Amino acid sequence: MGNYFSIIIGLIYLIGVFIIPKWRKKKVTQNWKFFELLWFSLCFIVYVIFLEIQLHTYYFLIPSSFLLFFLFCYFKEKLRLINGLFFNLFLVVGMTYLGVLLVRTMNPLLIILAGITGVVLLLLLLIGLYALLAFLYWNAIVVMRKEGHSLANLLTLLLAIGLTAFLIFNYYSARILPQWASLLFGILPFIMFYFSIVFYNFLTISIIYQFNQPKYEQDFIIVLGSGLIDGKTVPPLLGKRIEKAIQFYQAQSNATLNPPKILMSGGKGDDEHIAESIAMKQYAIEKGIPEEAILVETNSKNTLENMRFSKEIMEQDFGGTGFQAIFTTNNFHLFRAGLFAKMANLKADGIGARTAFYFLPNAFLREFIAIVMMHKRRHIIVCGLIALMMILFALAEFFLVTHR
Repeated sequence: MGNYFSIIIGLIYLIGVFIIPKWRKKKVTQNWKFFELLWFSLCFIVYVIFLEIQLHTYYFLIPSSFLLFFLFCYFKEKLRLINGLFFNLFLVVGMTYLGVLLVRTMNPLLIILAGITGVVLLLLLLIGLYALLAFLYWNAIVVMRKEGHSLANLLTLLLAIGLTAFLIFNYYSARILPQWASLLFGILPFIMFYFSIVFYNFLTISIIYQFNQPKYEQDFIIVLGSGLIDGKTVPPLLGKRIEKAIQFYQAQSNATLNPPKILMSGGKGDDEHIAESIAMKQYAIEKGIPEEAILVETNSKNTLENMRFSKEIMEQDFGGTGFQAIFTTNNFHLFRAGLFAKMANLKADGIGARTAFYFLPNAFLREFIAIVMMHKRRHIIVCGLIALMMILFALAEFFLVTHR
């Protein structure tokens, strides 16, 4: 019976793989890959539950409870960094559960998945850090060649140099320094480990947040500005944001015959000839959007002001606060932009425009630094406690050595 059920689940999954892209075809702004991932997850969960029922046990309820807790926290408030930690806890518990289930059943599918996971983890342990260094140096070269040598474009290079210096210092310090001094210099790797966990949780929730599927019942789409070329021309990065808004505008228009208004948000910088929103409006008109469907906000200087001033314009245009709105920005900026919307008391989720892959590592690092600075007091306290703990250990070791 188990083999028949496995075949049935496999066939159901394959049918879904072929149907989902066609089902979502007309809704061009919706990410059908998300539904493929969701479909695979549902089929796999059903299969695992079937294995448990055969064993007359219900241990699957343990990881299920972690998943439900994450979903409850996420849909209650999507814009919380701790949601990334909750999801990663579910992954750890889930992988542990599957490992136990594998030992109990020796199921062929679980063996294959465990083998793939084991190979990946082994490679990460053996060459993970060195592969990361090679990737960071390669990425830094590509970014500098295509985007210039500004400080914002050098983050992957600076991180690569810092990691290289740390590895060299860590290798020689263990051989040169006494034990108590090694403990003292252990402050740095512990702080690095802490921030790597924070970054991983941030990256996790940023990726999850990109799977937003807003309904076609929006009154406004806010497009966030990002600067102009030569003070007057929309750059490709900003163009992607506008095109994402146009895609949703057209999809909602086709689905409901009630298109939203597009609100271009961006003021005039010191080195710009016109306000960003004016150039953005012209760009959208050239793409076929009627002028009467476009609003402009010309006073903002940053993302928080984008949200605040856009909220005022939407309230005036709608005649109240009961409107539905979303915003578009580049995918790497989506989560932090959502935080600013929350700070502006604007209830709006975002949809992210794709960004060239080579630009993403540098962009996510920049976003992470900005997120850290938004919660700098918390991180200073944690780093201070780490430093204090290691200093106490070093003093204890020094006292033991000197009094032997």
